[in-house]
Amino acid sequence: MKRLIDDTERGKATLSPGWWSTLAVWTLWAAVIMSVVVAYILLSGPAGLLPRPSVLTEMLARAGIGQRVGGQGSLLAFALAFLFVFLALGAHSARGRNELLIDALIAEPHGRAISDIADRLFWRNPAFGEIVGDIPGEGLASFTDIIADDDGKAQFSQLKKTAFAGGDALAELRVNTGEGVHKWLKIQASPLSGRAGLVLWCVEDITVQKEMAEEVAQERAKLLDFLENPEIGFYSVDGEGRFEFANAAFGQWLGVPARTLVREGRYLADVVGGQGIDPKRPYSPFPPGRGSDQAEATFRCLGGDDFKAEVIQTIAGDLEAGTLTARAMVRDLTAEKEFEVILAASEHRFRKLFEEAPVGIAILDRDGTVTDSNLSFRRIAAEGRDPAGSSVTELVASGDRPRLERRLRDAAEGAVSDIVLDVSLAEPADGNAALYVTSLEDAQGGLSGLILHLFDTTQLRRLEAQFTQSQKLQAVGQLAGGIAHDFNNLLTVMIGFCDLVLERHRPGEQTFADIMQIKQNANRATNLVRQLLAFSRQQTLQPKILDLTDVLAELSNLLRRLIGVNITLDVVYGRDIGLVRVDQVQLEQVIINLAVNARDAMPDGGTLTIATTNADIDQPVRRGTDVIPPGRYVCISVTDTGTGISKEIMERIFDPFFTTKEVGAGTGLGLSTVYGIVRQTGGFVQVESEGGKGTEFSIYLPYYEQSEQEMEEMAAARAAAEAPGPAKDLSGVGTVLLVEDEDAVRLFGARALRNKGYKVLEAKNGKMALEVLGDADDPIDLVISDVVMPELDGPALVNAVREQYPDMKVIFISGYAEDQFRESVERQSDIHFLPKPFSLEQLAGKVKDVLDG
Repeated sequence: MKRLIDDTERGKATLSPGWWSTLAVWTLWAAVIMSVVVAYILLSGPAGLLPRPSVLTEMLARAGIGQRVGGQGSLLAFALAFLFVFLALGAHSARGRNELLIDALIAEPHGRAISDIADRLFWRNPAFGEIVGDIPGEGLASFTDIIADDDGKAQFSQLKKTAFAGGDALAELRVNTGEGVHKWLKIQASPLSGRAGLVLWCVEDITVQKEMAEEVAQERAKLLDFLENPEIGFYSVDGEGRFEFANAAFGQWLGVPARTLVREGRYLADVVGGQGIDPKRPYSPFPPGRGSDQAEATFRCLGGDDFKAEVIQTIAGDLEAGTLTARAMVRDLTAEKEFEVILAASEHRFRKLFEEAPVGIAILDRDGTVTDSNLSFRRIAAEGRDPAGSSVTELVASGDRPRLERRLRDAAEGAVSDIVLDVSLAEPADGNAALYVTSLEDAQGGLSGLILHLFDTTQLRRLEAQFTQSQKLQAVGQLAGGIAHDFNNLLTVMIGFCDLVLERHRPGEQTFADIMQIKQNANRATNLVRQLLAFSRQQTLQPKILDLTDVLAELSNLLRRLIGVNITLDVVYGRDIGLVRVDQVQLEQVIINLAVNARDAMPDGGTLTIATTNADIDQPVRRGTDVIPPGRYVCISVTDTGTGISKEIMERIFDPFFTTKEVGAGTGLGLSTVYGIVRQTGGFVQVESEGGKGTEFSIYLPYYEQSEQEMEEMAAARAAAEAPGPAKDLSGVGTVLLVEDEDAVRLFGARALRNKGYKVLEAKNGKMALEVLGDADDPIDLVISDVVMPELDGPALVNAVREQYPDMKVIFISGYAEDQFRESVERQSDIHFLPKPFSLEQLAGKVKDVLDG
């Protein structure tokens, strides 16, 4: 009991006034907390106006929850609780109004949504989802992913910044709706009134409007492009001719912007060229007297050039009433005029090509009648007259007409044949021709006529005949070259032994005269062989550098004796004549042959002129079948005042064995020899002649550029030749090995050299020569060897000799015409060449020169 009383006492002590005060404070705070919770519940709701959780925390913190405060804190807490209860009641009353607003937003067809600054969506109506589509997540941040381009994404970012900064913003964006389909959205963002940090979004699908606007814009652009940039110009002027409208094409043609014509108030008369406009009709571009509203007019560009144009004009309104308007459509005719010029030039060019074609061309109708022909056709087939209106079959020989008629019928029926028809032309054309007939089609592909191509084959037939003749002559040349060796051996023996015999007889003796006849005929035979070889271009040439002035000076006396006293010889020496490199003997033969021919062409006397000159040819010169290429030449012209050469003979003058002289008066090899020698030397022969007025032969020889060493050698040789002295001594001493397979030639050579003081060792062939060389007691100073020998020929022999005696001097003798062989051996040191036939003097002189070095 006592214990209970003690506890009671302690309880009383506990329930002191301070305790009651503390209990009252905690009770008041409990009421405040309950009021805040109730207010928080009331402020939330379907409107989605839920305050941030930090607001409640801040309220409680400011209210001093968890702090121990005094009476003033209790009063403040009570006031806050009262305030929250008041606000809760107000919010609850506003909640009804918000629900009405939300219902209206839900039913609106445009999309609506509310978001905060963190892009979280607090609320959106169903239309927003239908328009925008599914957005990943719950925020607007992922909305950026469906925007189609970077520019749109930047616009949307700026849209948010503006709205959260308190301003209204609007943008039209293109978004992806999936599977490559796009649509346009008009998005408006506005800050939510009374709700800081919240933004109201309004989204509208404007895809249809955009597509319609784009289509309208395209159609408008097409219309403007049609008006401004067509190939047709448009303009309109008032009754005074002042421009009211002009499109870009018309302005471009004038060289001035179209707007300038209207803005500066220019008149039609300012841009009309030619004769100008009719003062009574200033609105019309046509010159006076042209009352038509469709015709050509002349306009003037800003640069001053005129151009033609076709104008179609329509006039509306009344001029006196001041309501007249002239509208014109202009088509620039510059291109057409240029095309007409080009077409005319093309027709002229085609006509020129047709008319001047080297091939004869004739246009025929289906029956073969000539309707048109070119110059070559008229020249070849009709002797220059126009065959229009006559049948083409009349132009060919009667024997060839059936074949030509058959070919014309086949071509008219569409048959194609590439076979050329060879025919003879009718008189007076009188020649040969090749015909080729083809069909001529019109624009629709039908047959409108025939085309006949004609080729003059007269010259071709002549060339074929010449070729056949040249083949025969080539055979003659080959024959001459083949027998030249044997002929030259025989002639060498004949001439050589004549010289040996002549040494034992005096000129006054009958035997001397008889032997001289033999020798002279042998020399004629030698010249005949040389002429044959010259024609075949197989003779052995020994070219050297010559001054033609010196050659003609030495030859003039001989020429005067050849041509006789009734013909005047006039030698004209050109100034600073260049040098040539030719065989002097052959060149003299050419001049002599031409002089003899000129003499025969002047039986009653006349003048023979030989002139030299330099010739520089810049362009190729064609004469007959020869073409002289550009270059420097030295020309020798031989001109006579004789009977001349007819055209028929001119084509055959260089043929071998062709002569117009009586039988026995000539061989026909004179001019052929001239041609062969000149061509083999690298020169050209040109002939100009006119019946009864004489003939001129021009020989063009290549200009030779002489080196300083050659100039010195030539000067020394000339000085030695001009120096007076005794006759050349042909005797000498030394041992000579003579190798020759022809016994008679070897016998003559050995006797001739022994008579001149030489010791001669003989060998019949190359092998025997090597044996003689090995058995010889005295050293051998010179080897004279034939080129062609059995078993071991001359070059092989010399190579074998040179192995033992490298400095051995050698003279090759040969009756073959082998220029290349001679030139090759002469390029070697101490090897010389002596062609057959040779005389005793020539042999002894050659040996003397070689041994003396």
